[in-house]
Amino acid sequence: MRDRSVVAPCVRSEDGFARRTEASGLVAVSALMKKSLQMARIAAPVDAPVLIQGETGTGKELLARFIHDNSRRSDAGLVTHNCAATPDGLLESELFGHKRGAFTGAWYERKGLIEEANGGTLFLDEMGDASLGVQARLLRVLQDGCFKRVGENTSRRSDFRVIAATNKDLGACVDEGSFRKDLYFRLNVFHVYLPPLRERPDDVMALARHLAAKHSNGSKEISQEALESLSRYEWPGNVRELENEIIRSIAVAGDEPIEHNHLSARVRIGRRGDETLSSAVSLRDIAAHVERGAVAEALARYGGNRTRAARSLGLSRQGLTKKMRRLGLSI
Repeated sequence: MRDRSVVAPCVRSEDGFARRTEASGLVAVSALMKKSLQMARIAAPVDAPVLIQGETGTGKELLARFIHDNSRRSDAGLVTHNCAATPDGLLESELFGHKRGAFTGAWYERKGLIEEANGGTLFLDEMGDASLGVQARLLRVLQDGCFKRVGENTSRRSDFRVIAATNKDLGACVDEGSFRKDLYFRLNVFHVYLPPLRERPDDVMALARHLAAKHSNGSKEISQEALESLSRYEWPGNVRELENEIIRSIAVAGDEPIEHNHLSARVRIGRRGDETLSSAVSLRDIAAHVERGAVAEALARYGGNRTRAARSLGLSRQGLTKKMRRLGLSI
């Protein structure tokens, strides 16, 4: 791959860096997340592979896009592909392309993602799910930029940067024999760990505000009580789950700020880690939480149509209105 001597369009100041990361959807208040973003900032202008490790929903593709946008290749495209979403027999064709007639169903010649990424960045999500055969071919491309389409004898070249992501421990996969050691070291030039939300509770409130503004054109506020409930929940689905909760809460709240009672039941009564509900919370309180959540979710599902929501809950419209008043939901 040819050397690129153009100065990278990176933000130099700390304030500018903070604005750029938040604009990318990467919000960092915790020291742990700031450390991850600082490593991404260092890696961005260096034309070398990056390996991003993090659980599902932590924002690996967002981080890959941030690195690309701050790299020397930002004027070219970012080509993305989820290796886990493609059957192993088709992944090779997706990446390298194929010649017409190379296999059953190959009616046309096809350019692969590696060719499409020429001049830009190739982001391979869930790289740990690629077969050993695909890994071997990818290693060859990363070494000299040369590859062959499936069914072809002619070598082609592509100049691209690779960013790989995984929710697995690739070092452990190497020890188990499911991932090539040479490819692991080739990809792991810069390693960026994206911590799950349960390891960075300080980020939850800031993320919630950011996501509420994003999905309401900046008009939706969140009460302190609701923010505290959001920060106590463990978020097994990470940022993706938090975003879905905010979208739902905006719909339930309507024209009002997001309050505690607008959150789904699991969030309102959830606790971080192995903590249990406080003994001060009665069975009646828990039942009310669950009931309020069911009503709010039915209203959200039917776009606020009380007749349809009531029918789905086995209630009359009048009965639903009474229940909403008792539970403190918007009338």
